[in-house]
Amino acid sequence: MTGRTVVAVDLGAESGRVTTVSFDGSRFELDVVSRFANTPSHRQGLLRWDIDDLWSHISAGIGGLAGNGTPIDAIGVDTWGVDYGLLNADGELVDAPVSYRDGRNIPPFEDALRALGADRLYGATGVQLMSINTLFALMADARQAPERLAAAKTLLMMPDVFHHRLSGSLVSEYTAVSTSGAYDMAAGRWATELLDELGVPTHMLPEVAAPGTDVGPLVGDLATGALAGARVVLPPGHDTASAVVGAPLTDPHGLYISSGTWSLAGVETPAPVITELSKAVNLTNEGGYAGTIRLLRNVMGLWILQECRRQWEREGTAYTYPELAALAAREPGLVSVINPDDQVFLQPGDMPARIREYCRRNGFPVPATVGAVARCVIDSLALSYRVVVDDIAAVIGVRPPSVSIVGGGSNHELLSQLTADATGLPVRCGPVEATALGNAAVQLAALGEFDGPAEIREAIAAGTTMVGYTPAAGDGWDEALERFNALRSRPAAPETEPVAP
Repeated sequence: MTGRTVVAVDLGAESGRVTTVSFDGSRFELDVVSRFANTPSHRQGLLRWDIDDLWSHISAGIGGLAGNGTPIDAIGVDTWGVDYGLLNADGELVDAPVSYRDGRNIPPFEDALRALGADRLYGATGVQLMSINTLFALMADARQAPERLAAAKTLLMMPDVFHHRLSGSLVSEYTAVSTSGAYDMAAGRWATELLDELGVPTHMLPEVAAPGTDVGPLVGDLATGALAGARVVLPPGHDTASAVVGAPLTDPHGLYISSGTWSLAGVETPAPVITELSKAVNLTNEGGYAGTIRLLRNVMGLWILQECRRQWEREGTAYTYPELAALAAREPGLVSVINPDDQVFLQPGDMPARIREYCRRNGFPVPATVGAVARCVIDSLALSYRVVVDDIAAVIGVRPPSVSIVGGGSNHELLSQLTADATGLPVRCGPVEATALGNAAVQLAALGEFDGPAEIREAIAAGTTMVGYTPAAGDGWDEALERFNALRSRPAAPETEPVAP
């Protein structure tokens, strides 16, 4: 059967949108129904997400389709990773979910490393050791708010909080769970022994379901009109996993970069890669679609530039991203670099001031202008991608032959060109809408429209205009890489108190 329409709800850590995606048997057609902001705020002493506000936007966007003449066949939600909601016995949230940027995870993260060591933590899960991981948030809950866990009957990863509201489902989707650092990727189950060792209760851990699982019909007031027959189908719930499905990869070892607030850069593998070397270079094994593993690294992506932009707006000048890129392009490259993954850049606040202080403390020229700050950030991201390419090549024994950038960051011409220059690899950019396309395509596959990732990517590539970048000859990248790696080997900067944006 052809002529299907599904709804892809995509929630990022900055914004969300509801999109209808139609497929006529050969081509996709996307229509963004609504867009809305998603910003955590400080409540009850913690940085929290406003789930009720997000749900009001989602339900309004979906509900507006009821009067359309086109039946909606399925609905699915993807979100950022690691965050979760705790539901009580009545299926209601115990309280507002806490954002991974809150900072409360850092002491448990450090304590877990001291108590068990990196070998035990990585070996039990195969996941990159980062303070933002769900595991350390659960440790924070167990220490600071044990009543929160005691009241919880079910833990749901963030996309499944909304799938529950859409269908009543109480399962968590595999790719979202795989970001948690609490799931044994090799064994395919929750790492309950590890949780026990760290004092985290396990009674609330849900069943884990594969992407493409039909969890039931749309229920409640939304199930009317054109929505009356809609199914709720789990897409790859982690937005990056959906984006990777939507990346038109043509080489089995091709590197993808899902570029947005975070940059997730990696390759697809048929099984987890959990070795001494993968641990040493801190690669993560996250779940993918159709039995694949996403061997990747989380890099602090455009978040730093986003926070700079917010700070400059607070100071009186609202720059667009193209304006910032143009200012950066006028500056000399590789003058000053930062380690984007330093903890000092994790939390909201005056990011330009942090960048200047970081450069001063590490002996680099202090960027004095808006363009110089932006160039410092963009150069540093390109160097981060170079490191990922080198590390993945060492771990899998094959150097990726090309880079595919998808998502919002694929529109960033300067960053894309500098990525080609830094890695020495050809770069292809697009589609911008890879996440929505991947989300929708997995729903459509569950409805019988596709037979696996290869067919999906072929259809997406047929309807996408790619922009290519060729590495430019130039000096300075190898020397800059040495300086960059020296930064990465230094102890993290002192923690910064959270500052409301």
